[in-house]
Amino acid sequence: MNNLNYIKAIELLQKCSSSEGFLASAQDVSNYKRVWARDGVICGLAALASGEEDLIETFKKTLEVLAAHQHENGTIPSNVMISEGKAEVSYGGLAGRVDAVTWFIIGVCQYAFYKKDIDFVAQYDVEIEKCLSLLNAWEFNNKHLLYVPLSGNWADEYITDGYVLYDQLLRVWALKSYNHFANSSEIETKIQQIISQIEINFTSNTVGEKYHERAYNEATITDFMPCSFSPAGYKSQFDAFANSLAVILNIGSKEFQSKIISHAENIQKSTKLQLLPAFWPPIQETDLDWNLLKNNCKYEFRNYPNEFHNGGSWSMVNGFYGLALLQSNKKAEAIVLLEVIHKANAVEDYGFYENFNTALAIPNGVKYCAWSAAAAVILHQNINTNFKFLV
Repeated sequence: MNNLNYIKAIELLQKCSSSEGFLASAQDVSNYKRVWARDGVICGLAALASGEEDLIETFKKTLEVLAAHQHENGTIPSNVMISEGKAEVSYGGLAGRVDAVTWFIIGVCQYAFYKKDIDFVAQYDVEIEKCLSLLNAWEFNNKHLLYVPLSGNWADEYITDGYVLYDQLLRVWALKSYNHFANSSEIETKIQQIISQIEINFTSNTVGEKYHERAYNEATITDFMPCSFSPAGYKSQFDAFANSLAVILNIGSKEFQSKIISHAENIQKSTKLQLLPAFWPPIQETDLDWNLLKNNCKYEFRNYPNEFHNGGSWSMVNGFYGLALLQSNKKAEAIVLLEVIHKANAVEDYGFYENFNTALAIPNGVKYCAWSAAAAVILHQNINTNFKFLV
């Protein structure tokens, strides 16, 4: 294994470190020169995995900045930019970001777990309790699944909305992480209720009352969990990030988890890059969802087929897919995937691009993305040092 790739990833995370926390990119692009909740926590997870004390300190600063700018209703900032002592805070663009709340909880608890410092969690108990109360409110119908607006998470220009799989799974991880310290029977009950609803509504041949029985039957779920459903029905694309989280969190039967991994491997091996695309298959101009996709952008349209969220391949997503492979006792496959991630990150003299066109294998988006480096660090350390997150 080429240690130079790992060293370069660590160096980029250091370049993306600021006095306020992790910036999304080392490139001088205004929207990326901010402390983002999801990017910052994923980089923080890489910092913990690396054991590099300077990066771990940057992670702590990231969490402090996010907590300091929590909205009074409990919302965690999507991002914060501090300039000349003034903070510019965003809670989302076209819609609020649900996953900022869950990533924040995960971040605080993972940091405390690594440091063996329960007092760090206690320091943010008020903020976390506000987050948990807000997540309960976002169920709307009190039936244990979050209802997420279009543009409400990391796939902010994609088509997922309603009961989005990714957000349900992040909530489970956040609650499990927090309950490691809180040891609350009430929280444990809530975790099991959410997991039960995920399995009933997102996996095949389940027993139990469905949210949308007719739509569930029409969805013909077989080998993986669909990316979302709403009153209008299911969206059936394969969400690599979400399905990886399902395996990491051990949700669904072992047989179904095995089907997820097999499905992912088949997609991965069919691509030129040998990376797993974020969502698959791509939405084409002739598809019904194209109009929804093409209008969901604030600035410029980026979701052409095989690019960005619409079938593009991200090192960050593949880092979590690698963890799912390890969880499935596929270490050899995870090692091969890590080398592919390194190869992608090394394009254009270690450009650490945001994502790649899956069909053409050419880079897209912003260079020097911190979480592209984070993916390599997380997977490298889980393979080579047996580092484990709190799940």
